[in-house]
Amino acid sequence: MTRDQDVSVRTLASELARMGRLIEDEEHEAVGRRFTEHLVRTVPGCDLAFLAVDRRGEVDIVASTGHPPLDLSADEGDPVREVLRYREPRRLGDTGQDHRWPLFASRLAVHGHRSCLALPLPTDHSPTAAAVLLSRESHRFNDHSYDIILMIALHAGVALDNIEVLRHSKQLVRHLTTALDTRHTIGLAQGLLMRHFAHDTDQSFALLRQASQHTNRKLRDIAHDLVAAHERGNFDEALTRHRITAVALP
Repeated sequence: MTRDQDVSVRTLASELARMGRLIEDEEHEAVGRRFTEHLVRTVPGCDLAFLAVDRRGEVDIVASTGHPPLDLSADEGDPVREVLRYREPRRLGDTGQDHRWPLFASRLAVHGHRSCLALPLPTDHSPTAAAVLLSRESHRFNDHSYDIILMIALHAGVALDNIEVLRHSKQLVRHLTTALDTRHTIGLAQGLLMRHFAHDTDQSFALLRQASQHTNRKLRDIAHDLVAAHERGNFDEALTRHRITAVALP
């Protein structure tokens, strides 16, 4: 390995590590932008790259280094949709000679693109995604560049998955926090009703449930209102407003 090759490999490894690092405030689109820009910088002959995702049958381009010369909103039979559907790579060597996807190839050719490579991103938790590379040269994406692209795609897939896992984890924490806060508020409201009416826990909860049914409001909202009213010193008014009396109907 020459010194220049060694430097390029170390540079690529460093950039891949940065790409795969989990960034807490980053979204899929931000990772996609970094990913596509990295492809154009790194892959020889790549003039334009974009990231396509499949959201329940709707294909969107979420990141691109330029204006993609394609319309993926309609299923017209193209290699990008095949990659998203089957999670297998597709390569179009020459838009003037490859007739497997004639409409797709003609649209690329009109904009001066002669070859195309579409790869699935290996994700487990994120929406199905594909990386698409375009070149103005025919047969540009050879085996060497293909290996480089596969490495980049692997790291991009890991980054997207990390973001999705983090998002789900944050959502779960928010739900748990809300549930704990709600449980605490309901407990405080029960305590206030128990002291006010000399009820036990079951009777006080029955009062809250009955008030919820009569006023068509969520039980946690009534509990919060009662606690807030107690702090303001107008607890009796809140009881009247929510039609809470000493006797809870069975």
